[in-house]
Amino acid sequence: MVMKDDDPRLLPPLSMLRCFEAAAREGSFSRAAARLGLTQSGVSRQIAHLEDWLGQALFERHGRRVALNRTGEAYLGEVSAALGLVRTATRRLIAPHDHGVTLATLPGFGMRWLAPRLPALSAIHPDLMVSMIARTDLFDFAAEDFDAAIHVGPPDWPAGASGEPLVHERLFGEVMVPVIAPALRARLGIVSARDLLEAPLLALAAQPEAWSRWFAADGLELAAGPPRQRFSQFLMLAQAAVAGAGAALLPRFLVETELAAGLLEVPVERPLEGTRAYYLVHPPRRTRDGDFARFRTWLLAEARK
Repeated sequence: MVMKDDDPRLLPPLSMLRCFEAAAREGSFSRAAARLGLTQSGVSRQIAHLEDWLGQALFERHGRRVALNRTGEAYLGEVSAALGLVRTATRRLIAPHDHGVTLATLPGFGMRWLAPRLPALSAIHPDLMVSMIARTDLFDFAAEDFDAAIHVGPPDWPAGASGEPLVHERLFGEVMVPVIAPALRARLGIVSARDLLEAPLLALAAQPEAWSRWFAADGLELAAGPPRQRFSQFLMLAQAAVAGAGAALLPRFLVETELAAGLLEVPVERPLEGTRAYYLVHPPRRTRDGDFARFRTWLLAEARK
């Protein structure tokens, strides 16, 4: 059966699509309902109507939890991209002079590197509004209302449903230093890299080999393998080090406050060049936005410092 592009059956009601997108992202009809300000039964009915409309199931039901099937996953990618474009177009039409920049940022980067520098940005561009939202996941820009994101790692943010390759602009490489609580350092008598071999070592879950590389620079080897205590985020790792749980390798910019307050010390002044870098990631079309262009220019200049 051939359907024309203007066939009304090709455009399900927006209410159905919104419920479908929310349920797919939340993995739960009840959480989707809370997000949309609806009842759980209301969301369930809208999705059932959508599945009837399409003549295909989109979810697998597992008690109170739901998960997209393959059909649903494929449909979500294209529907979310379309809804994202509608949201962006509507926002720019309703508030063309109050857009500013919405940035998804890693929690540690946002709190410890970017936020302290925002007063300098305001001094240059007092009318520029920057909204920072903490995110650690790789999302689809076409489906989310973000202008850009801060990413750490290789330049590998996926293009998403739109298929449009993203721009990765390098800010700076990751350089880490060993830190330890003063009381623990005194108790263990740590003055050299070899002394640190006797300390409990803390690591980022994504970089369990970092300590091995740091010791290898001094010709030392970890006999017991990678650290047993691992953390998913640098800020959690820093707090564990402050509490005296062990020594940690951390980017210096993330612990400047603790170092200045005497909560942490650098027992051996030898940095480790990380294997990752921080990037500003954004769709190419964002560079045509005046507010984002001003923010981007400032951010890249700050990173070069």
